[in-house]
Amino acid sequence: MSSQFTHLDETGKPSMVDVSTKSITRRLAKARAIVQLNAEILQHLKAGDIQTKKGAVFQTAIIAGIMGAKKTAELIPLCHPIGMEDCQIEINLNAQEEVVVECTAIVTSKTGVEMEALTGASVAALTIYDMCKAFSHDICIKETRLVAKTGGKRDFKLEE
Repeated sequence: MSSQFTHLDETGKPSMVDVSTKSITRRLAKARAIVQLNAEILQHLKAGDIQTKKGAVFQTAIIAGIMGAKKTAELIPLCHPIGMEDCQIEINLNAQEEVVVECTAIVTSKTGVEMEALTGASVAALTIYDMCKAFSHDICIKETRLVAKTGGKRDFKLEE
């Protein structure tokens, strides 16, 4: 790992990273967000989704997460705009009855796709919060983190 911030130039001024000399490779990133819902909200879980007056929560969150991932460069300063080639959002309950949102993003590019995966998982989790808050505000987006990445200088896989 580098011991310097990549988005600061030699004078400490914010700067976009120059990727012009990097090689084009296939890059994949997977991020996860965990949402804790209370029993009142979970009782509305039917056929793998929570139904609200606004619609099916998980289905809406999937669409929102993909839309968020596609807009990452507009939201995160100095993030390179990329032509993302695939983005998949999966939403499941784990053994602790927490909602697990996983976003996998893929691009063939000179720069990584981690921020897109993290943004996709975050926006999907925020959408779950938004759609369920009418039942209760006792909702916690517990964590959002990078789970894995391939391509570029080094690969990463979270040890679980």
